[in-house]
Amino acid sequence: MSRKGRRYDPARSAAFKVMRAVTGNGAYANLELARRRASLDPQDAAFTTELVSGTCRALGSYDRVLVAASGRELRTLQPAVVDVLRLGTHQLLGMRVPAHAAISTTVDLAALEVGERLVGLVNAIMHKVAAHDWLGWLEILGAKEDNLGRIALANHHPRWIAEAFLDVLPLPELIDTFAANNVPAKPTLVVRPGLAEVIELGGEPARYSPFGAYADGDPALVAAVREGRAGVQDEGSQLVALALARVEAPRGNWLDLCAGPGGKTAILAGLAAEQGDRLVAAERHPHRAELVAANIRAYPEDIRPVVIAADSTRPPWAAGSFSRVLADVPCTGLGALRRRPESRWRHQSGDVADLNLLQRQLIDSAIESVQPGGVVAYVTCSPHAAETVEIVAGVADRVEVLRAADYLPEVPEAASGEFVQLWPHRHGTDAMFLAMLRRR
Repeated sequence: MSRKGRRYDPARSAAFKVMRAVTGNGAYANLELARRRASLDPQDAAFTTELVSGTCRALGSYDRVLVAASGRELRTLQPAVVDVLRLGTHQLLGMRVPAHAAISTTVDLAALEVGERLVGLVNAIMHKVAAHDWLGWLEILGAKEDNLGRIALANHHPRWIAEAFLDVLPLPELIDTFAANNVPAKPTLVVRPGLAEVIELGGEPARYSPFGAYADGDPALVAAVREGRAGVQDEGSQLVALALARVEAPRGNWLDLCAGPGGKTAILAGLAAEQGDRLVAAERHPHRAELVAANIRAYPEDIRPVVIAADSTRPPWAAGSFSRVLADVPCTGLGALRRRPESRWRHQSGDVADLNLLQRQLIDSAIESVQPGGVVAYVTCSPHAAETVEIVAGVADRVEVLRAADYLPEVPEAASGEFVQLWPHRHGTDAMFLAMLRRR
C-alpha cells in the first residue's frame, strides 16, 4: 500500500510513464516499453506491454469515448489526467480486467501520479465509460458516421488513413489490413549476408526473404545479433533491399541515400560485396549516421560501407557516381502501424504534403546520383498514393520504370501495376512500396 491507502501497481505506473513519454514528448512506445520493462518482473512486463500497446492503438477512439463520457473536451483536462483515463479506458473496453478493478486501479494511479484532488473526477468519468462495452460505445459514436467512418472507428484508425488506403485497396481488404495493423508484428531477425547463416538465428525461416527468420524472445540472446552479424528487421525491408541487388545494372559503387538507422545498409553491404562492388551510406543526421556505423560494424574493413553524414538533397558526390541507389525516403510510416501503433494518431493528413517536397527532392537526387543505365529503388514504408505512385509519376520522363515484381518472384500478390506493394494482411510484412527506376 502507498499513501492514504492507495495501492501502488508497478505495471500500471510503468505504463503511465510510457504514455507520458509518448504523448508528451513524442517518444516511440516500443522503445520506451523496452526501457521500462527491464525493471519489471515478467508478469508485470507483459501486462504493461499490452496496456500501453492497446492504448496507443486505440488512442483516438478512446479519446472520443472519453469526450462523450465526460461531456467535455480533453484539452480542458491536464495531459497527465488524460493519459490516466486512456489507460483506464483500455482496461475497461479492450482488456479482460473486471470493471471494479479497472476503475479502482485507475483511481489509485491518478492519486499517486497526479494528485488526490483529481480522484473524484477520474472516478466519475471511469464509471461513465464502464456503462457500455466497446460495442456499445461503437454503436453510440458510430450513429452519425457513414460506412467508412464506422469501419475506421471500429478498427481504431483515423478516417483520413481509411480514405488513403481505400484509394489503393478494395473495401474488404481495407478491413483486413486494418485488422492486421492491430496485431503486433512478429519479431523478425535478419542475417548480414556473408557474415551469418539463417540457421544461427533460431526460429522459423522467413517465408520470402532468404536472410530472415521469425524468432520469439529477446534478440540480444542470439549470438549473431550480439556480435553484429545479424539484426532485427521487418521482412518487407529485407525484400526491397534484395530486389535492388537482383536488378541488372552496370558495375560500380552503390549508394544508400537515406541510410539511417542502417538496417537496409547492413543487407546491401553484403550483397554489394558479393558482386565485387562497394556501398556508400549517406545519412543527414550525425547521430543516425552513428547508428548506421554500428549496424555494419561486423563487416571486414575492406568491404565495410563508407558512412558519411551528408544532406542527400545537396549531395557532396558528383552526378552519376553510382550504379545502384536505394532511396528509402522519409514518409508518414503508415505501413508500419503494427510496430508503431501510436503513429496513426500522431500524423495528420496535412503531413503528407509537407513530406512530399522532401520526397521529390530525394528522388531527384537519387536519379542524378546514378549513372545512365543504373537503377534507383524508390522505397517508402507507406502505401499512400501521394507518397508513392504520385512521386514516381513526377520523374517518369527521366527514367524507365521497371516491373518491380519481376525482382521478387517468390512473393505472391505483390505487383501493383509496375510497382511492388507489400501488405501486412497479405504478406505479414510492413506495407512497403517499391519502384525500380532505370535512368535513361
